[in-house]
Amino acid sequence: MVRFDTRDKKPKLYWLIPFAVVYAACLALLIAFGGEGFAVPMCIATIAFFSLTAAALFHAFKEQLKYNPYSYNTIYYIGFALFICTVVITNVILLAKMLAHPDLYNAEYIVSDICFSARNYMFFSAPFILAFSLALCVSNISLLMHERKRFVNVLGIILALLLIAGEVFLFMFDRYVQGSQFEVMMHDLVSSIFASIYLYFECMVIGAIIANIIVVSYKPDLNKDYIIILGCGLRPDGTPSPLLRGRIERALAFYNKQKAETGKELKFIASGGQGPNEVNSESTAIKRFLIEKGIPEEMIIEEDRSSSTLENMRNSKEIIFSEDPAAKVLFSTTNYHVFRSGLSARRVKMRAVGIGAKTKWYFWPNAAVREFVGLLSAHRVKQAVILGSMILFYVILTIAVYR
Repeated sequence: MVRFDTRDKKPKLYWLIPFAVVYAACLALLIAFGGEGFAVPMCIATIAFFSLTAAALFHAFKEQLKYNPYSYNTIYYIGFALFICTVVITNVILLAKMLAHPDLYNAEYIVSDICFSARNYMFFSAPFILAFSLALCVSNISLLMHERKRFVNVLGIILALLLIAGEVFLFMFDRYVQGSQFEVMMHDLVSSIFASIYLYFECMVIGAIIANIIVVSYKPDLNKDYIIILGCGLRPDGTPSPLLRGRIERALAFYNKQKAETGKELKFIASGGQGPNEVNSESTAIKRFLIEKGIPEEMIIEEDRSSSTLENMRNSKEIIFSEDPAAKVLFSTTNYHVFRSGLSARRVKMRAVGIGAKTKWYFWPNAAVREFVGLLSAHRVKQAVILGSMILFYVILTIAVYR
């Protein structure tokens, strides 16, 4: 199993740039001058380049886990690696057709295949999207039957409908195309822009799911000095809610295991402020629960000023680093919240790994959707640059096809 935080430098993909420049130049020459005799060699070069790119992304994903698993790069590397794999597959199929029917398949098909790669990925992944969307709907219906009917409890259904609607729209929009060359080009421009936007968010969804599964499955070393328990709401009487109770019990399980196997104790950071409708702070509720379970009061530190996960991490870091700047830190939260909590820890420059408490099967998917919305709302500039670059690439390539 890959161990986290074993690298000092983040993986770089700059070495791919020269290969990309050479390939882009060859593709530009193919668009400008044709080159029927070079169709098969160019198709082989396309397969080689995108295979190299996919391999580089998978390797970067693995190395990113060693450097910092709680990163947007983790999502991007694995999400887009899977997309690049479909580009390789479609070009392998195209190469087979070229070899079997050289009179029917020429060099233009290579350019078209890349131009339509975002749309191809949508159709490739349609079965997964359908299954994922149905699962979201089932879990959301079960959630509504067990919990209050609130807007946040239908986010899964909304996302499922948007994903399916996107697939249906592109399928119907691309079904019939007619008119002048300019009208067909404008149609393909709309399709390319829509598909590139859908591609970005689909890669984000898939990447976020894989990243969270990995960090939740991770088994941290039994050498921790502090464990932060992240607050998440209380009962009306000021006692921990079921979700918060799960986080506390998960932290206690790790504490007991570490103490039993290594003899090393750790300190608890009870983190969470008091909400407007709460009779006491979340940190106080956590502390009381821990004391009831036999944890000495001197081993518990309250952090009662935070109102968000980012503040939980920032304030807890100040407490921990004031005592031990080299401390090994763990945080305990709910399974769907581990990845985004890790992001918050890294944003305040604290290296910490997380453990996740289980929750009811029907609650997890919708909560994961809320976490995904939270991911989209952060690092908006970085995301806008990547999404904008993708749209620009497909727009330029589509226009070039209709030169």
